[in-house]
Amino acid sequence: MSGALQPRYRDIRVGGCTDAVLDTRADGLQVLRSTEPLGDYPPRLTDALERWAAEAPERTFVAKRLPASQGGDWRRISYAEMLQRARAVGQALTDRGLSADRPVAILSDNDLEHLTLVLGAMWAGVPVTPVSSAYSLISQDYGKLRHIAETVTPGLVFAASPTYGKAIAAVFGADVEVVLTEGAMEGRPVTPFDALLATEPSATGDAAHAQVGPDTIVKFLFTSGSTKLPKAVINTQRMLCANQQMLRQCLAFLEEEPPVLVDWLPWNHTFGGNHNVGLVLYNGGTLYIDEGKPTPKGMAETLRNLREISPTIYFNVPKGFEEIAFAMDTDPVLRRSLFARAQAFMFAGAGLSQAVWDKLDAHGEAETGERVRIITGLGMTETAPSCTFAVGTDVRSGHIGLPVPGVEIKLVPDGEGDTAKTEIRFRGPNVMPGYWRAPEQTLDAFDEDGFYRTGDAVKFIDPAHPTRGLLFDGRTAEDFKLSTGTFVSVGPLRAKVILAGDPCVQDVVVTGLNRDEIGLLIFARPDECKKLAERDGPEAVQAFFQALADHLWRAGTGSANRPARLHVLTEPPSIDKGEVTDKGSINQRAVLLHRAALVEQLHDSRDGDPFVVLPRKA
Repeated sequence: MSGALQPRYRDIRVGGCTDAVLDTRADGLQVLRSTEPLGDYPPRLTDALERWAAEAPERTFVAKRLPASQGGDWRRISYAEMLQRARAVGQALTDRGLSADRPVAILSDNDLEHLTLVLGAMWAGVPVTPVSSAYSLISQDYGKLRHIAETVTPGLVFAASPTYGKAIAAVFGADVEVVLTEGAMEGRPVTPFDALLATEPSATGDAAHAQVGPDTIVKFLFTSGSTKLPKAVINTQRMLCANQQMLRQCLAFLEEEPPVLVDWLPWNHTFGGNHNVGLVLYNGGTLYIDEGKPTPKGMAETLRNLREISPTIYFNVPKGFEEIAFAMDTDPVLRRSLFARAQAFMFAGAGLSQAVWDKLDAHGEAETGERVRIITGLGMTETAPSCTFAVGTDVRSGHIGLPVPGVEIKLVPDGEGDTAKTEIRFRGPNVMPGYWRAPEQTLDAFDEDGFYRTGDAVKFIDPAHPTRGLLFDGRTAEDFKLSTGTFVSVGPLRAKVILAGDPCVQDVVVTGLNRDEIGLLIFARPDECKKLAERDGPEAVQAFFQALADHLWRAGTGSANRPARLHVLTEPPSIDKGEVTDKGSINQRAVLLHRAALVEQLHDSRDGDPFVVLPRKA
């Protein structure tokens, strides 16, 4: 392609992860590290709060839209005000004698009180445990919430309203103080959140703050769990501060203009609660809390907010970007606002389909004459989260880039021959010290060199030129063999099916362990199937999935990537059984475990059975 035809990208400053050194050790294993050293970072994340309260006291740190009944405007908290609030709440928690052995549990979603409580606890050195609201409001047995309570033994539980009262009463004993933003619970004393805010800071609070250092635990973040119960990941001040410095060096433009985020990502996950909140705080930016969700119904609020607030960097999961990309087709105000100041988009949690990626590029070019680069990487709860970034203009879906400054990558072969994969492992100051109260699981999580075992597989984009970066290659534990010994690489196959099944396929689980052929359990998008049925008749949905089965069969090159049967699931994924996270990610292992009978039925089905769609192989 000639230079004149090269797409134009918005010019931004990046670094840190644009080059790397690859060393081969004496044992043959490869270690990859950035050529740029990690810069200095503060010992405590609240040092950034103090900095910006002094340098930009009136700047909005965080804002959340008021209800329509109260005018619907943004309620804002400045840096100076948040520092004052954090000190008051920190004093209140110190007065209660809370600690790592009796931390704070937060049950409700992102809001101003939630963030104030987190920063107050951080100020005082008291860990918090943000919990998915689904464990209280959607779960029927409170099994995961009960497990979390038993693991961390909180001394105080916070929620926004009495809506959480039933879960609190079922799980937390009378010795656990209940704090609500508003309302009361029948038969249980409740402390109003305003009572924490009204606490006068004193010498004991200052003394507690003085003891906070790099090894102080900030929070326990729970993994989503698969076939086992969630684990409590210890997050320290060092992890969070080091990772924010890593981000600042990779996304160097953050130093040039305080970032502005419009963000819904839940704070019980590392992406929203560590990466995004931390990025705003560390760089003196502004966070607009978005109450939308990446669903057809929930996107209305997100689109409303994005029409009003132009972010400088925008984060979402792939489904959210998909909804926004299609909305911009008919919404010029949204497109103008989104591209007005955006220096980069970033996705995580799953792969962004190339079709959506291309649509975002097309909208950028149509609006501004240039593309906004789409960045991505690899990170996890255990690493605070970011370990690799892909920040160039040549990034494509599946790329995860190169290591960030301060992180070492070890590449470990898994398996032999053509079916071998390569596991990626991490070591650095952003990696957890371990799982809380789980010494055996902690021991298993690290190898003999102290590298965290991720279970994620990668490969080089170009083995001859390793500095072009890495590609995500699925989970080593998800892959399996057919009865013939043929190895099935699940990650790439899932991505292929989801792309081919757009817009009616949300996700897919690959089956076929120890069988002759592979099958698919498909989670459909009910809203898209309904649109198709209303437009073309009910039989159009069946025809869509038949055409998908036919296409996948023709596109396959062998038994490991040619689905021989598929079933469209009617029962949605269960959060109680760990089949789905509150970000919408499907857990393959949990689905296979809890739907084992369906898998048996799928592979025993024959032509003519309404349960199964078989490809027309002619």
